[in-house]
Amino acid sequence: MCSSIIFSPKDHYFGHNLDLETTFGQQVIITPRYYVFKFRDMPEIDHHYAMVGIALNAGGYPLYFDAANEKGLGMGGLNYPDNAVYYAVKEGKDNIASFEFIPWILSQAATVEEAKKLLAKINITKKNFSDRCMYPHFTGSSQIKLVLLLLLKLTQTVCTFTTTLSAA
Repeated sequence: MCSSIIFSPKDHYFGHNLDLETTFGQQVIITPRYYVFKFRDMPEIDHHYAMVGIALNAGGYPLYFDAANEKGLGMGGLNYPDNAVYYAVKEGKDNIASFEFIPWILSQAATVEEAKKLLAKINITKKNFSDRCMYPHFTGSSQIKLVLLLLLKLTQTVCTFTTTLSAA
């Protein structure tokens, strides 16, 4: 389970902890604009918004817990076991594994409205990061409720919403 807080008196501050008794080796990771994101079922993205966040560096691939991009849009993935369902790949949808979710949105969206357009087409798949994954929290088969904390630029409003991804 994870906890997060947004504090918005004038500026916007986002905080997130992992509520874990162990470390996964997470660290601050900066992903530059020209880093090549390779996705399991979607074309790679080789030019995108830069992002920074807390991630596990898994063989050169950033497994983000939370991040913000250069446009000021940020999001966090909170772990609520037994609350989400993942699907098989679906024709006509943007099929994204759970570990690809944060980079998929933040690499392409500059605003909450742009993120909502991407979310309307998304299908979170059952794909694991690795068949030998030591941490079930990073697999598509673990059940994680996706709580999206989408922040606009620091001078604008915060939009917080929870989404349950459906089969439709």
